[in-house]
Amino acid sequence: MASRTMGWGIAVAGVVVALGGLLQGLIGFGLALVAVPLIALLDPTLLPVPVLMVAAAHASMSLAREFGHVDWRGVGWAMAGRLPGTVVGVLVVDALDPKGFGLVVGGSVLACVLLSITTWRPSPRPKSLVTAGFASGSFGTATSVGGPMVALLYQNQAGPQVRATLAAFFVLGSGASIIALVSAGQVTAHQLWAGVVLIPFLVAGFLLSGPLRKRVDAGGIRTPMLVVAGLSSVVLIVRSVLS
Repeated sequence: MASRTMGWGIAVAGVVVALGGLLQGLIGFGLALVAVPLIALLDPTLLPVPVLMVAAAHASMSLAREFGHVDWRGVGWAMAGRLPGTVVGVLVVDALDPKGFGLVVGGSVLACVLLSITTWRPSPRPKSLVTAGFASGSFGTATSVGGPMVALLYQNQAGPQVRATLAAFFVLGSGASIIALVSAGQVTAHQLWAGVVLIPFLVAGFLLSGPLRKRVDAGGIRTPMLVVAGLSSVVLIVRSVLS
């Protein structure tokens, strides 16, 4: 009976990951928004490793699909902040209260979204990229929600550049987070197995996003990005309060 329940749980998580893969294939991020809340309900001990694994897999496919549009200079500056931020994230996982940290992350992202709607006009400049990269490293490693910080800086860029640049950043960043968590002894065989099982579902969602990208780009990518970033912050705040 337990194995049957677990099988249904993985199947449901797989469908959700497929939807997240579709969303991220369209706007460059959002997989964690869809996947993290459900996985947290099914088995909180699975976070953050399986989500980081499917994020790295999705980013690799996205990078291959739109490689020519990557802002490599921006990726370099963001990674300069991501690496030390990852170390902070590992320390948070090991020592701090995830509930309080989740509230900080959600509140920070929501504040950035509200500022973007009103007066803030962000751009991918070196200082802001390093800061966003650091936040993404610490937040993403500890909570699996690290995409909105860097994504918001690219909200006024063209869709292909947004997706390709975020994909390059996520390939390097998610890989660094996984390596750091393994080194700190925070990864279990159960988590790795769950990540592997979810990848085929992710691939299905990614493939569905292919023919839909041009429709999203034609309507402008900024509004969908702000909506997803805002929802991710609200989900994280609610999850932290209820945990």
